[in-house]
Amino acid sequence: MDLDVLNMFVIAGGTLAIPILAFVASFLLWPSALIRIYYWYWRRALGMQVRYANYDDYQFCYSCRGRPGYRPSILMLHGFSAHKDMWLSIVKFLPKNLHLVCVDMPGHEGTTRSALDDYSISGQAKRIHQFVECIKLNRRPFHLVGTSMGGNVAGVYAAQYPEDICSLTLICPAGLPCTTDSKFIKQLRELEESEGIDRIPLIPSTPEEMADMLKLCSYVRFKVPQQV
Repeated sequence: MDLDVLNMFVIAGGTLAIPILAFVASFLLWPSALIRIYYWYWRRALGMQVRYANYDDYQFCYSCRGRPGYRPSILMLHGFSAHKDMWLSIVKFLPKNLHLVCVDMPGHEGTTRSALDDYSISGQAKRIHQFVECIKLNRRPFHLVGTSMGGNVAGVYAAQYPEDICSLTLICPAGLPCTTDSKFIKQLRELEESEGIDRIPLIPSTPEEMADMLKLCSYVRFKVPQQV
């Protein structure tokens, strides 16, 4: 085989191998970096921009698209242990002329996390109101959306600050009483009533605790890669 042709194949093979090896190494060693890149690309594709707002020494991180107009703005509150980017799968179906705001809840992702803060539902509703005032979202009544813990906060927010909102959407909100407690709720009640709490089921620190959490929270069983 001609030497020039051989060199061409070597160069082409090396060019293809480098990104493949980089991806495999990232997946094995730095999966969080891949996840950040994934969300960065998705936000960019959907036109969502990450911004920050400060209330005294407290920082809120949020993503937004569009500007306030004649249609109500939409503020979206995620659930416990999630973050603002969980809404991207919903954002892609919403009209691009709507003003959308997805905020990291108190203590989550880019928003300030402090052991001294009040993380009760009413305490979080107060923080979200501070955020709303920071970005002047309540110049006109807006539509509030919340899921899980965020749904609980959204419901309390609507009760405490009814003049701020024009409508409310609650998706599987926490805080609603059920006729029968699930295994998950029973375990949370047992932890709440016990004097010593060794761990919180929703905050795993080992692969075994992660597996236990998924059994409690997920109807469909799935396997999380060990790297994650």
